[in-house]
Parts: sequence; C-alpha cells; structure tokens
Amino acid sequence: MKLVAGNSNRPLAEAISAYLNIPLARAQVKRFADMEVFVEIQENVRGEDVFIIQSTSYPTNDHLMELLIITDALRRASARRITAVIPYFGYARQDRKPASRSPISAKLVANIITHAGVDRVLTLDLHAGQIQGFFDIPTDNLFAAPIMARDIKEHLDGGNRMVVSPDVGGVVRARALAKRIDAQLAIVDKRRERPGESEVMNIIGDVSGRSCILVDDIVDSGGTLVNAADALLANGAKEVYAYITHGVLSGGAVARIASSRLKALVITDSILPTEAVKAAHNIRVISIASLMGEAIGRTATESSVSSLFD
Repeated sequence: MKLVAGNSNRPLAEAISAYLNIPLARAQVKRFADMEVFVEIQENVRGEDVFIIQSTSYPTNDHLMELLIITDALRRASARRITAVIPYFGYARQDRKPASRSPISAKLVANIITHAGVDRVLTLDLHAGQIQGFFDIPTDNLFAAPIMARDIKEHLDGGNRMVVSPDVGGVVRARALAKRIDAQLAIVDKRRERPGESEVMNIIGDVSGRSCILVDDIVDSGGTLVNAADALLANGAKEVYAYITHGVLSGGAVARIASSRLKALVITDSILPTEAVKAAHNIRVISIASLMGEAIGRTATESSVSSLFD
C-alpha cells in the first residue's frame, strides 16, 4: 500500500499518513517554466495498491491535471490498483443541464479521471449524490456528518439546538445531521419575487430562542449563508452557527463571513485553509484525516466502509 500526495492539500495528506502510520511515497510533482505539470514517482510501486490524495480545489484545473498525470505515472509504473482520494470534487455543482446547450461538466470530469486509469474513487460529501453514478468505477462517497455531530455535541448546548437547511435542496443532508444530534429541523425558503429584487427568506419552523445550526456541503461566496443567518436572527433565533463540509470561500467570502452575525463557521480541511481563513475570528477548521484515513485503510484491506456512514 502506498500513499501519494499532490500539491492541493499537503497538510491533509500528511495527517492521513500519520493516522495510517504509513509514510507518503517519494514523488515529485512540480511545474516547468511554462507551468506544465511534471510528475516523477521516486520509488517502486510495481504491484502496489496506491492511493492518490488530491482535492480538485482552486486552482481547480491545475489540481485536476496533477491528479491525471500522477495517475498516468503510476499506471506506467505498473501499480496494481489506483484509488483517487478526492476529498473535494471540483465541478460537482455542474451536475445537470440548467439551460440549453450547457455541459454536464461533473460527468465529463468523471470520464476523464476514469480514462486516465483510476480504478476507484473515494470522496467526501458530493454536492449531489447521483454524481457517484457518473463514474463507471467503484465510488465511495463518505459523509462529514459524524465528525460534525461530534463537534456540535462538544461545543453547543444540547437542549436548545435546531438544525437548519439553508435551502429546500439541502433538506436531506440537514435532516440526517438533525437525527444524529437529536435536534429539530427548520428550513430557509428563499425566493426572488421579481428579477432584480433581493431575495425574500421565509423560515419554515419555529426558531425562536434556539441555537441554530446551518448545514450545507459547500460555502463559496458566503452570501446565502450570511443572509440566512440574518433571517434566522430576525425570526428570534438566539445565535446562528454554520457547519459546512467544503470551505471554497472564494473572492471576499472570508471578509463577508468575518463581518457577519454568524457566531461561528465550522469547515473541514477537505480544502487547504488559506491564511485569511486561519486568521478569521469566527471560522474554525476541523480535520477529516481520521475519516479519510480509516476509509483508505479499509479499502486497502478489502474491509467494509459502510460503518463509516453511521
């Protein structure tokens, strides 16, 4: 069994390596002067079960190319099986055709990864569950909910919690977390009455006096999250927290979150936190290294990973 790390999230790869007590394989993943990706695996992988740890986060295309070229290098070095461990799967939000003549990029990327020579995919909290079906190879989609539930129980008062979905599409995810921590569920129903007018947010459920926990898979610009927090507080919520798996946090998102009324935004390290994220007073990062490491170990030994969903 070998672990190979790309450049997208080296600290997470090192934490997984420490959990499994297996050193990262010696590999060189660098750029030529014109920014072409060059990969050299610097130890024998013939007949090995190899796991590539690489999120396809910003810059998405660069990290995707690293994953593909590492895969090709391992295939040509006669690795027995190659598993792509992709904690954050970029392009996941392009999982359907929202308009005429638009692509389904998530399916395209799945095809590219498969044809590069990956035998198996291990990922975390896909934006849409059906993306597993985009891969024509075995795909395990883990959930961060157990880690989040543990953190919530450690940091928030148990008798006054309410899990909130920031939109109707995230109800299943929010309900699953609410069940884990024995909390009630509320939903933010957002709608735009007319083009050009701001969104009106209605709260389905009584949040008065509650510690509300917004739950979602991705936070990008942070606008919806901040607006949802304001709407919950306007409806009598005592305080608002947010637990989000993937902290994309592009543009001015960190500043927007830092100046918001959110008590805390808790994200995982599926995407390498920036210095701005680390410096923000109300953003906290929890690690998925043990979850991913356990899944990798069980995959290598052909053991069941289903208990990790519990």
